[in-house]
Amino acid sequence: MIRVQVPFVRLLAVGAPLLFATSLLAQDGGTGNTISDIFKYDNAGLIGYLIVVMSVVALALIIENFMTIKREKLAPPDLIGELEALFDGENFQEAVELCEQEKNYLTNCVGAGLSKLGHSFETMQVSLREMQTEESVRLFQKIGWLSLISAIAPMMGLFGTVTGMFVTFSTIAAAGGSVSPATLAGGIKMALITTIFGLTVAIPVGVAFYTLRNRVIKTSTEINAITEDLFERFRGK
Repeated sequence: MIRVQVPFVRLLAVGAPLLFATSLLAQDGGTGNTISDIFKYDNAGLIGYLIVVMSVVALALIIENFMTIKREKLAPPDLIGELEALFDGENFQEAVELCEQEKNYLTNCVGAGLSKLGHSFETMQVSLREMQTEESVRLFQKIGWLSLISAIAPMMGLFGTVTGMFVTFSTIAAAGGSVSPATLAGGIKMALITTIFGLTVAIPVGVAFYTLRNRVIKTSTEINAITEDLFERFRGK
C-alpha cells in the first residue's frame, strides 16, 4: 500500500501548485484575464518570459533525471549477476573488459577496484571508494541544477514584483499624483504575474529536487554495498 501512495503524494505535491496557478490564470471574471492575456509580453514582461523558459528547462531536467537516476539504469540486475559469476570464477580480466564495455555507476566502481588488482586489499578498497565518491558527486551535480532553478525562480518573481511596482510609482510620479486605477493596472499586473510565475516554478521544482536527492542517496548506498561485497573476497589475500 505504501509503494502505491508515496508516488501519488509526490505527484500531487509537484502538480498541485501547477494546477492551482493554472486555475488562477484561467479565471476570466469579465476582466479579460485569460491565459493568453496573462502571457502577453506587456503583462508578463521580460522577467516573466525568462521564468517560463526556466520552467521548460526544469521540466526537461526532471523528466530526464527521473528516467536515468534509478538502480535499474545505474546497476542493471543482469549485469550484477554477470559480474558476480565472473568474480566467483576468478575471471577478473573478463570482468575488466565487461566494465570497459558497459559504462555505468556499477561498472565504473568495479573497474576502478580491479585496476589495482595484484595490490593489497586496502589499495583496491581505496581506489574503489574514490570512484564511489566520484560517481555519487556526479549524480548530485546532475540534480543540482534543479536546486538552482528552485532557488532562482522566486527571486526572479520578486525582481519582477519590484520592477512592476517601480513602473507603477513612476506612472504616479509622471502624472503628478492624479491617475486612474486603470493607468496603474499595468505595473501592478506585472508584479503579480511574475510573482505567480516564480512560485509556480519554484515549489514543484523544489519538491522534485528533494525527491531525486533522496533517490540518489538510496541508490548510491545500495550500489556501493554491492561493490563492497564483490571485493570482500580479496580481504586477507
